[in-house]
Amino acid sequence: MATLEFTTVIKIRGVNPYVDVAKHQAARLRTEWRKPMPVLIKINGHPEKAWRINMMPAGNGDFFLYLHGDVRKASGTKVGDEARIEIDFDKNYKNGPLHAVPEWFAVALGQNPVATKNWDKLPPSRQKEVLRYFAGLKSTEARKKNVERVMNALSGKPRQFMGRHWLNGS
Repeated sequence: MATLEFTTVIKIRGVNPYVDVAKHQAARLRTEWRKPMPVLIKINGHPEKAWRINMMPAGNGDFFLYLHGDVRKASGTKVGDEARIEIDFDKNYKNGPLHAVPEWFAVALGQNPVATKNWDKLPPSRQKEVLRYFAGLKSTEARKKNVERVMNALSGKPRQFMGRHWLNGS
């Protein structure tokens, strides 16, 4: 399949910058794809090595391409900017978490059966997203704060975590 290239304006959904990818555009990468689609992206030709990400289905055949801060920083773009988007299907994508469950999170899960049950029910893409986020935490303080937040979310308390509204543990 060919590289999908188009120009569009970067929008924001909640706290997440993104661009729309229409059904007919996504079909150039993979036809009739209905789940998160693994892709490699560049914005305005950056970063030098294409960024791996999953485009998220919008429910009608269209996709949301959420733009990580590192990609926007490398490309010098922000919400409201017009940008040239390059997307390739990531044929080397491997399903499942890339990051191991950190010990501090595993201990917290082990102490809370409700949270563990809800963690196990999360789609692999959501688990992967959480574990990737955890892998980027540097300080003990950040880990402590975020394990409290995720455990509350997984325990069924309504709350915001990682830019999403969590209800009933998902």
